[in-house]
Amino acid sequence: MDPQTLALAQEIDFSMWGLFARATLTVKVVMVLLILASVWGWAIILEKLVSYRKARREAAKFDRAFWSGDPLDELFDQIGTEPKGRAERVFAAGMTEWRRSHRDDGGLIAGAHARIDRSMDVSIQKESEELQRGLPVLATVGSTAPFVGLFGTVWGIMHAFIEIAQQQDTSLVVVAPGIAEALFATALGLMAAIPAVIFYNKLSADADRVIAGYEAFADEFSTILSRQLDS
Repeated sequence: MDPQTLALAQEIDFSMWGLFARATLTVKVVMVLLILASVWGWAIILEKLVSYRKARREAAKFDRAFWSGDPLDELFDQIGTEPKGRAERVFAAGMTEWRRSHRDDGGLIAGAHARIDRSMDVSIQKESEELQRGLPVLATVGSTAPFVGLFGTVWGIMHAFIEIAQQQDTSLVVVAPGIAEALFATALGLMAAIPAVIFYNKLSADADRVIAGYEAFADEFSTILSRQLDS
């Protein structure tokens, strides 16, 4: 490489900001979208990690209270009809329907057990939707970000070839900036997609375990109420 070409190569800024600043408008839009998608994905990941940890802690605390041996009516009175914990809300839904199913003479309205089960199922479904909210965004980012980055790469390489044709020069000084900008778009796409895919799988499994815990509790609670109904 002759001294003049070497001097020109040294003047080119290959920092991240330099690559972004030299990119075409289309590639800049792609890069901005990928950065926003990455930030959005990480916001969901952090929120879900905190939310699932809180849900597991609340469920463990409620299990200790539920199996402590205290009467269920007293536990329900302590929790109230609008508890903050997710597991407590499932319990409250069942107990609320249990109390509504009693007649004035103390007997139970026909079909009480089925209504209690449905009430807890509806509560579990609401908690499930809340726990899984945002996970489809991670799935979308994980599946589409690489292709969006690839689009930016293809556009950047096409622009690089146009520069070669206009300048009629195939030296690295002409080729390297355009190729670097294009590959930067690919890197941004992977940076957004890889964490989204990894944490989508992890968080989906975590949500399923939490929801399975609610369903197991509902079955146990239903069994306890069934014994009381039979007696």
